Amino acid sequence: MLKDTVDRKAAAGWDFFDRLYCISLEDREDRRRSALSEFSKVGLAERVEFVIDQRHPYNMEQGVYESHMVCLRKGLAAGAANIVVFEDDVEFDRFDPERLKNCTEFLRQHPEWKVLLFGALIRSSRKTTNPCVQKVRYQSLSHAYALNRHYAETIAYEPWRGIVNDTLFRPLKDDVYAVYPMCAFQNNCTSDNYKYPTLVLIRRLLGGLKRIQKAFEFYYRHKFGIYAAQVIVILLLLFVFSH
Repeated sequence: MLKDTVDRKAAAGWDFFDRLYCISLEDREDRRRSALSEFSKVGLAERVEFVIDQRHPYNMEQGVYESHMVCLRKGLAAGAANIVVFEDDVEFDRFDPERLKNCTEFLRQHPEWKVLLFGALIRSSRKTTNPCVQKVRYQSLSHAYALNRHYAETIAYEPWRGIVNDTLFRPLKDDVYAVYPMCAFQNNCTSDNYKYPTLVLIRRLLGGLKRIQKAFEFYYRHKFGIYAAQVIVILLLLFVFSH
């Protein structure tokens, strides 16, 4: 009974979003099983629609981009006001349905929002009036995000122009927000990123994208405190060695 109550509470937090999709390659049934297990943890087992595609014949990045755009177009065609897209290597951690509810209340009060990130690498962050939402500049990763209809319409029908999907939101200088703390990460399952094997290896050596994403978020959230601590340490060292 308690689990059912928790599941219903988690699912209710997603009601703000009209359509939720997860992209997956036809031959990666293992990832779909993993993703479905993760969705079950956050009340989404019955709501996410898998958009299954075949591998692009010669360009993996183009294939990923086009799959994301298919999700956006499906949502727009269905009349969705807000659309969520996941990739099938998503993993949830630190998810809190009350925090998600607070985030969606914030979005209702700020209808100009364009992107809400459940997980990504960021290059700056600022606090907002809501402690569960941070205003961010986007760096990379596109495994879990939401777009409002107006912004989705501006990109969903754009043809592939060599812009990697993981950098799609970089040009945006405003109206990009993220859940705080972010709750969606890329897991360490076997990667399809055959084009950049060195990058995949470096990420693994650094502890995986989950650890890297958390580190980015912590740094930008506490950047000035970190700088202040460094200055204090340097001054203390100078004081000790000058006496």
